[in-house]
Amino acid sequence: MNLTASDIAQMIDLSCVRTISCKADIEVMVASAKKYKFGQVSVLQCFIPLTKSLIKEVPAIRLVGNVSFPSGSDSTTTKIFQAREMMAAGCDEIDMVINVGKLRSGEITEVTEDVKAVVATVHPIPVKVIIETPYLTPLEIETASKICVEAGAAFVKTGTGWSEKGTSLEDVRLIKSVVGERIKIKASGGIRDVKTLLEMYTLGARRFGVNLKSGIQIVEECVNNPAILAGYQRD
Repeated sequence: MNLTASDIAQMIDLSCVRTISCKADIEVMVASAKKYKFGQVSVLQCFIPLTKSLIKEVPAIRLVGNVSFPSGSDSTTTKIFQAREMMAAGCDEIDMVINVGKLRSGEITEVTEDVKAVVATVHPIPVKVIIETPYLTPLEIETASKICVEAGAAFVKTGTGWSEKGTSLEDVRLIKSVVGERIKIKASGGIRDVKTLLEMYTLGARRFGVNLKSGIQIVEECVNNPAILAGYQRD
């Protein structure tokens, strides 16, 4: 069966995670999520209670909290504390940033244990691990992807969206070649149109981090031109 506009909306994590994101931005995002039936909304920690209250009557919208965002450099103890707070506040999913600096330093065991600790803390809530592909070499991307699998994460997520360089098709292709069907892929960063989203879907991504403006444009294009989804099969 072909993908539908509804399928696309459900695969999008609509994000409002910039430093300047404010209450009004969150309210607009949630209103849009309700209107277009986006599957997830992703916010910074200070806005979790507000967002939870705004979506409480729409349980189909999942709330995503972000641990150690955007640097990933917090201690494991701090990440665990954040994750516990987010779980207690009602988050349905957790996106955590891998310790990029430790990864690039070759401290693989420490990085792996860091991810494992957060995964174990919030189990069975799914954890998406942000590896920040724009800052990594291909070998580092491979290593980070393997860490996510070993640590029991639900997704490898390509980026925070804070890098000047977005996620590339090659990033998604490389991650898929490493993880196969063992873990899902969330592409995030620089996804601004339905063409890019569908190309990444073909390469194996099954969740997409997209900002509000681009998310609405993508879903509206699918609604107004359903033929654009012809040939793209739903899993």
